[in-house]
Amino acid sequence: MKESLLQWIWQYQYFHSRDLQTTDNVRLQILSPGQPNIHQGPDFLDARIKIGDTYWAGAIELHIAASGWEKHAHQKDKNYRNVILHVVWINDTERPALSGHREVPTLVLEHRVSKWLLQQYEAWIKSRDRVPCQQQLKGVDGKVWEDWKAQLVEQRLHRRASLIAADLKINHQHWEETCWLLMAKTFGGPVNGAAFEMIARSLPLATLARLGEDQLEALLLGQAGLLEGVFRDEHPGRLQQEFRHLRVKYTLPADPLPAHFLRMRPGNFPTIRLAQLAKLLKGGSFWFSRCKEARSFGDLKVQMEVAAGSYWDDHYIPDRTSSRRVKRLGEGLKDSLLINVFVPLLYAYGALRNEPELLEKAMDWLKALPAEKNIVIGRWKSLYVMCRHAGDSQALLELKKHYCDQKNCLQCAVGKNILCRGDGPREDA
Repeated sequence: MKESLLQWIWQYQYFHSRDLQTTDNVRLQILSPGQPNIHQGPDFLDARIKIGDTYWAGAIELHIAASGWEKHAHQKDKNYRNVILHVVWINDTERPALSGHREVPTLVLEHRVSKWLLQQYEAWIKSRDRVPCQQQLKGVDGKVWEDWKAQLVEQRLHRRASLIAADLKINHQHWEETCWLLMAKTFGGPVNGAAFEMIARSLPLATLARLGEDQLEALLLGQAGLLEGVFRDEHPGRLQQEFRHLRVKYTLPADPLPAHFLRMRPGNFPTIRLAQLAKLLKGGSFWFSRCKEARSFGDLKVQMEVAAGSYWDDHYIPDRTSSRRVKRLGEGLKDSLLINVFVPLLYAYGALRNEPELLEKAMDWLKALPAEKNIVIGRWKSLYVMCRHAGDSQALLELKKHYCDQKNCLQCAVGKNILCRGDGPREDA
C-alpha cells in the first residue's frame, strides 16, 4: 500500500462504508471526506463526520500504519489540533492518536477495500508497458476520454504559458523576442531544438532585423558551427567571410553552438532548416504581431511560404551536390510552428492580458489543425485511442509524459475510471 493510493481511496470513498466503526467500536458515518490539503498540515480539510450521536467538522489525517502519528510527532504539532479522524491502513499500535490531551478516533481500512483494486494498481506500478493501463483502455467511455483530453490540453497550454511568462521576464516583456526563441527551437526539432534555441539567444532580434538575407544565413549557420573549414563553393565561402566579419562586429562568442545531423532525413538537416529560418527572419518579420492579427491559421501559413536560398536547391551540405529540389518550408513544419509556437503564444497572451478571445482563438486553431504524426501519437492510435486533430494529439502527448511515464495513474481520469468501474467496493473485500 502506498500513501498516495490510500489518499485516493479516502478522497473518492472507494471502500465498503456500511457499518463503519472506529477502533473503539463507536459507530462512524462519513458525511464529507473533505478537500485534499496541498499545504502543511493534515491530509484533508473541511471534512464532516458523525461519531456516535455527535457531529464533527475538521481535518482528516491518513497514515499507512497507525504508529505514523507518533513517528511524525503530530501529537506535538498545533497544525493537527483540528484533526477529527485518523484514517489508517493497518492498526499496529494499541495507543490512540493524541492531539494535545484529546484522543483522536481511528478508522482502519485494510479489510474494506476491493482486492481487485489493490491488485490492479500494483500491476500498473510494476508494468513495463508504455501505457500501464493499455489492456483496459477499450472499456473506457468516450465521454471520459473527451472530457479528459479537454483538461489535458488546458494543462499543456497553461504549462507552456508559464514558461513563456518566465522568458518574458528575461526578455523585458518583449513578445517578438520570445516568439523568435520559440521559432528557433521548433526549427531545430528533437535533435537540434536546444542548440537552435541557444543560437537564437545569442542573436537578439533587434540585431537580426537590420541584416540582409545572406547576413542572416551567415550568422545562423556560423553560430551553429556549420561554416568551419575550407569551402570549394562560392556561396558557403562567402557566408564564412560574412560570418567572421559579423562575429567581430557583434562580439559573438568565439566557440560555436554545434548543430547535429544525427538520425534525420536530409530535409531536416540543420543547414537547410537554418537557411529557411533566415528567410523567415528577413526584416525582423514581427511574427508574433502577424499571429495576433491573422484571421485564420491559413493566413499565417501563406506568409510562411518560403524556401532556402537557391544554393540549397542542389545541396544539403556545403560542397556536396545532390539532386535538385527546392527546399520549401513543408506543411509539417508549418503545422509544428502553429502548434508549438503561435498557439501557445496566443494562449499565453490571452491569459496574461485577460483577452478571452485570444484563448478561444488558440483552442479553435488546435481543433482545426491536423493531429501531429510522431511515435507517441502512433502508439496511442495503435491502442485505438481517437486522435482527430492537434488538440487531441497535444492532449495525448501531455497524458503520456506527465501521467503514463510517471505512473500518475491515480491523478489520471482514465486510470480513475478503470479502477472505479472494476468489481467495486464489496463486503467480502
